[in-house]
Order: sequence, then C-alpha cells, then structure tokens
Amino acid sequence: MRRSRITITLDTQVLKKVDQLIDKNKIRNRSHAIEYVLNKYTASNVHTAVILAGGRGTNLRPYTYEIPKPLLPVKGAPILEHLIIKLKKHNITELIIAISYLGEKIKTYFGDGSKWGVNIKYSREEENLNTGGALRKLKNKLNNGTFLVIHGDILTDFSFSDFIEFHRKENSVATVALTTVDKPLEYGQFKLHGAKLVEFYPNTAPSPGVKSHLIHCGIYAFTTEIFNYFPKSERFSLESVIQKLVNQKKVSGFVFEGKWYDVGDPQNYERAIKEFKP
Repeated sequence: MRRSRITITLDTQVLKKVDQLIDKNKIRNRSHAIEYVLNKYTASNVHTAVILAGGRGTNLRPYTYEIPKPLLPVKGAPILEHLIIKLKKHNITELIIAISYLGEKIKTYFGDGSKWGVNIKYSREEENLNTGGALRKLKNKLNNGTFLVIHGDILTDFSFSDFIEFHRKENSVATVALTTVDKPLEYGQFKLHGAKLVEFYPNTAPSPGVKSHLIHCGIYAFTTEIFNYFPKSERFSLESVIQKLVNQKKVSGFVFEGKWYDVGDPQNYERAIKEFKP
C-alpha cells in the first residue's frame, strides 16, 4: 500500500481518544490509530447482505424434519437470529434471505425484520438452485456496489466491518473469509499468497488430502461484477465461481481468528450449544 507522510495538529482531548485505540496488536501506534479512524469514516457504505438459508439440513435429521436448520436454537435464540443481530451491530440492515425447504417458517418468524431493526426481503426457490443459482436469482435486486453473502447456518463473533474494509482496500471482485480448523477435509481448503487466494481445493474433489488448514467461513464480499463470472446453467455452486476467480487471481482472502461454528452436523451443533457466546 502506498503511503504519504503528513503533519497534522489535533485537539489534546481528541488525541487522547485516539491513543486509547492503541492495543499494540490490531492497532500498533498513533499513526495507525489515526489511519484506522479515517478508514472507518471514509469506508464505502455496505448495508446489504444475502443470507443463504435454503438448505435441507439432512445431516441434522431428525431435528430438521420439522425445523429448518437456521431456526435451530442456540442459547435461547435461532442460529439465524444471532446472525441478524450481529449484522445489525455492523450497520448491515438490508437483508435478503434465500429460502426453500421449510422456508415459510423462517419467513413467519422474522417477518419484515422490523423487530430487529433491519429490513428483510425473501427469495424463494421452488427447486434447488444451489448457492450460485440462488444468488443469481437476486441479481436485479442488488444495486451496483458491494454486498455480502453469508451462509445462514453459522455462528461467529466475526467483524463484518473489518471484512468490508479489507475488501474495499484490496479492490477485488470477491473476498472470501477464511479460518483455520483441525479437520479441513470437511471444508473447501485454500492457499493464500499475501492477500490473494492462489489455490482452492473444494471438499467435493475426490480425496484432495490436507493441502491447507485455511478453510472458507461461508462469508463472502462481492462486487456486482461477480455476476459476469457466473455460468449459463441455472444450478451451480458459488465455490465453482470462486474456483474460476482463484485461477484468474481475482479473489482475496481475509483470515479470521475469532470464534466460528458451522452448524452442519450434530457434533458441531452440540459444540455450538456448549461454547457459543452471543
């Protein structure tokens, strides 16, 4: 990143507040603290997220025979409610929830989102379009700019604001949130060079082996240019699009070190119930 040296004069009380941001880790020094504040103020406003909540949750049966996976309770509230509250805290208030299996129960529970201070719209799939097809269906509802796409079955203390800022700085078509896990074979694995993703090993590939402990979190930042890379077929996965972008060095990776739970099977659901802190 290109930098320029400047000299500024600040009010003493303002400077004290700036210094309070310095933690020697995320914010290293006074210069970094001032840059951090300015970035927060000048960052592009991203308020829209697409939440993918149409999966059938077959690995969580019998729970999901009657309850869609995003409505499974953790700490007294549905998984999806925790996610919506988190998004609201980061000023992401325009939500589109893609629903399918038992989707009316999600719609009945959340309604228009006003109870949580957000605005919710719904997109219903009559047939399984997979994650990519579900997103393409929403193309005309997404204005030019940046938006988030999030799987509706995750619990996390993720900083969406930092993620958006990183995506803005990298100026990529797509940014994928990454974390580390002990058993990466259950997920898509990535190799990172600097801020760019250089290799992707989908978990659908035949016996890829452990190539990396970096896996995707089910959280993406896209510009609307992403639709230019979608295939013509109606049903496809977002991972296939990410694979294409990785090959063209057009996708960035944001490494996340906080808490993250993928509630995709009984073991992970039990872990989330025990460990997750809203």
